[in-house]
Amino acid sequence: MENQSFSRRLNILRAGVLGANDGIISIAGVVIGVASASSNIWFIFLSGLSAILAGAFSMAGGEYVSVSTQKDTEKAAVEVEKKLLAEHPDIARKSLYDIYIAQGECETAADMKVNVAFYKDPLKHLVEEKYGIEMDEFTNPWHAAFSSFFAFALGSLPPTLSVLLFPQNTRIIATVIVVALSLLLTGYVSARLGKAPVKAAMLRNLGVGLLTMAVTYFVGQFFHV
Repeated sequence: MENQSFSRRLNILRAGVLGANDGIISIAGVVIGVASASSNIWFIFLSGLSAILAGAFSMAGGEYVSVSTQKDTEKAAVEVEKKLLAEHPDIARKSLYDIYIAQGECETAADMKVNVAFYKDPLKHLVEEKYGIEMDEFTNPWHAAFSSFFAFALGSLPPTLSVLLFPQNTRIIATVIVVALSLLLTGYVSARLGKAPVKAAMLRNLGVGLLTMAVTYFVGQFFHV
């Protein structure tokens, strides 16, 4: 169960990095597009702020709904096992025994582990072994929502600050450079967390970001005012 807990925390961290990455790409696309269409700094600021709020709330809402569904599923699994224990304890015992056998335990060791589990807390062991759910750590939808909100908002800072702080004649190119470096960093971190090839992840991340900024830049140029 310690491995599952670590894995869950790692997935949350990775989701946070990907949420920040989303914020970088999404907001970079907006501010680059607007900056190429207008030099009005307040117009750029308001467009960026609106995009940040819309994106952050959208991600938070999506995570809340998704994790709420997951939490309901986890609770339903607990109720199923609770009913099985109350009505058919012999079947519950056999199902836990079969799991231990499938994990490579010998018959004697599996039988001993079942006896220990049923002596301590059979429901906890059944739920954790069958579903990988930690009884005392149901996924919290509010935690997921707040994490996604702040991860997206944090990711939006590099493109937003660079497009606002750099002078007009270097604004766009400076933002592209800042965003490119940020994307390389998030690509590296997400690859390391996911144990994926680092170079490919970084280049893929950079390519998507540059394509996004190029498209919005030319759209902004088309509607330049």
